[in-house]
Amino acid sequence: MVFLKWGAVEVHGTGARRKVYWTRLPQEKTIRCGTVQRAQDYAKAAIARRRNHRYEPLTGPIANRRRSADGSAEPKQALATILIVDIVGSTAKAAKLGDARWTKIMGHYYAAVRKELKTSRGKEVVTTGDGVLATFKAPAAGVSCATAIREAVRTLGLDVRVGLHAGEYTVSGGEMVGLAFHIGTRVAAKARAGEVLVSSAVKDLMKTQSTFSFRDHGVHQLKGVPERWRLYRVEG
Repeated sequence: MVFLKWGAVEVHGTGARRKVYWTRLPQEKTIRCGTVQRAQDYAKAAIARRRNHRYEPLTGPIANRRRSADGSAEPKQALATILIVDIVGSTAKAAKLGDARWTKIMGHYYAAVRKELKTSRGKEVVTTGDGVLATFKAPAAGVSCATAIREAVRTLGLDVRVGLHAGEYTVSGGEMVGLAFHIGTRVAAKARAGEVLVSSAVKDLMKTQSTFSFRDHGVHQLKGVPERWRLYRVEG
């Protein structure tokens, strides 16, 4: 077994302006592994994913800090296509490559993702470990960006799973919240390596376009989300 100091965090901003806030105080976490080497590899991978973060002190619940910073802002409703990108098998790859090589690859990975987001006019919302959440005004732009990211990161030896959903969310105190983000995350979780999956909401909004084709991926129960959802795989 190995003991790590582990705390829940939220990442805000990108590049040099990125800050990572503790949302829960660090606590000891016990990792059970069959061998000491596997435990050490797990710890190294966890550290590698966080080594470039600048952690800010926890001075109170993060939701309270947001309200105090912008207490006068009225919540607003907005509609967007939400994209979730996640590297497949990242922990195993990080453990195999080691800290230095993995950190370098992750730098190239984020550069590639942000290049495609800029090309497609997507807005990066948050990064979580090796995942990226972004929004688009048009669903076609989101799907185009998803396929471009998939191809770009393959040159780095990485496979990603991507999920897209279109729905309403609330902008409150400069933050975006809403069930639509959770649905997008669950759609991505259903994708296999190299797959881009979309919800029926995205497909329905793209009925008049002929750039992309979609294959029925079946009806799925998305964890924590009411009802069952029909998903579609982007072809090509």
